[in-house]
Amino acid sequence: MTAFYHVCFAVPDLERAMRDFRRSAGVEWSEPAGDRLGEWEYRIVFTTGGPPFIELIEGSPGSPWDASGGARFDHIGFWTSDVQEGSRRLEAEGLPVDFSGCPYGRPFAYHQVDSIGARIELVDVERQGPFLDRWHPGGAVMPVIDEGDRG
Repeated sequence: MTAFYHVCFAVPDLERAMRDFRRSAGVEWSEPAGDRLGEWEYRIVFTTGGPPFIELIEGSPGSPWDASGGARFDHIGFWTSDVQEGSRRLEAEGLPVDFSGCPYGRPFAYHQVDSIGARIELVDVERQGPFLDRWHPGGAVMPVIDEGDRG
């Protein structure tokens, strides 16, 4: 079983993207949330119903989620037992860090994967409980990449 739990699209207009996904694919959405990371404000939303989720994120210009050039597939997200160890593993496999939230107190990192034209996001499993509480209350624990078992 894989620790993949979401795909993400960076969008310039969150409400429009939600509406278009709802009309075209029948998906339902949680209530969007706003937050700030460093100097960047962003808004985020996930589908309801459980994994795999679709995430939409609208980031301010210059942010890691800047979609001022148009909407795009941004990343595929995985839970990991250790973001730093997972990042070292991906870098050793030729997938460089594109952005890390760790210096901002957020345990996640994006790694560029040119062959798919997007990023891989590793999110530390310590965030899974709060994620479930916010986006999928009562949802089951999701699989995690065990970085200690990748020898």
